[in-house]
Amino acid sequence: MAKTLHELSGGLRPEQDLVLPRQPENPEMRESASLWLFEEKGDFGFPRMGIEAVASAWESHRFDVNIAFADGRVLRESGFGAVPSSIGPDGRPTRLGAGPLNFYCEDPFLRWRASFDGAAVDGHVSRQIRNAMDPGQRTSVRLDLEMTMVTPAWAQDNSPDKLAGMTADEAADAGFMGIGYRFEQLFRGTGTLQIDDETRTFRGTGLRIHRQSVRPLGGFRGHCWQSALFPDGRAFGYIAYPPKEDGTESYNAGYLYQDGRMFPARAVTIPWLRNMVGQGDDVTLELESELGRTRIEGVSTLSTFRVGNPDIGGLDISQGGARYTWDGQSALGMIERSSHESLTTIVAENPHRR
Repeated sequence: MAKTLHELSGGLRPEQDLVLPRQPENPEMRESASLWLFEEKGDFGFPRMGIEAVASAWESHRFDVNIAFADGRVLRESGFGAVPSSIGPDGRPTRLGAGPLNFYCEDPFLRWRASFDGAAVDGHVSRQIRNAMDPGQRTSVRLDLEMTMVTPAWAQDNSPDKLAGMTADEAADAGFMGIGYRFEQLFRGTGTLQIDDETRTFRGTGLRIHRQSVRPLGGFRGHCWQSALFPDGRAFGYIAYPPKEDGTESYNAGYLYQDGRMFPARAVTIPWLRNMVGQGDDVTLELESELGRTRIEGVSTLSTFRVGNPDIGGLDISQGGARYTWDGQSALGMIERSSHESLTTIVAENPHRR
């Protein structure tokens, strides 16, 4: 049975899932929409496709596309694209686009759609880890995706009024999520992927994120972010930052979704990024909530990497999937991790390179 707006909005107003209708006055304000999806058998996945629209450069939004296959093949495209009108056929701001990538709000908190029609750099994750992808090796990709939301929106409300009630350290950590609001929502998806002169029809599960905020990233030290939707409808998600230099805790928040309820949770076992490897890394986690301690085993798969990013302090970033197991039930879900390059090690290489 389809769920209602009241069940899925997480207490947010419907208009909070629409996009910004025009360029914001604050040059640092940004809007972001992104998604992660994994094909139900684990053959391929989209470990983050996203658009970042920043007011100071509103005429050209940034887009990022990652596609990963079970044999280690990865495709990545990143750039800036022309911006279409945000106004949809019904007169509401329902479209966020950047060149070849577009997101469409069909029904707030209930249904979204995404499409990509362009080319991407094509290679193998072992080369991507070493920054050795050949930018001239490109493959045309066309994706059409329909998303139906399953869990309530999990929201982070970091409004200025809320931040004012925190300590300086708490406010700084929360600010990395954005000063404004951000939420994420798990979904089931269906779509078509056209690549290599072949059209694949697929089903899968995934996570979408929508954010409207100012997001200062100076001093960002890394993170671990995991989420998955299981066949019986249970789900989990959390985001945590590493401890500060003095050992005190940083931002750590999450949830467990069970029997139609969201249970606030915090991570007590966190698989920080240490091993740069395409698959097989242990990403087991434990969450603590009023349900007790919940252990969810995980093994990485369908990974992509961006290495030594100078714009965020030299952090290595891994965006990928994981095969999670919770009380004997299995699901594919997302994992994104970042750590300073001094903390990460390349531990394996698949010899079958593209």
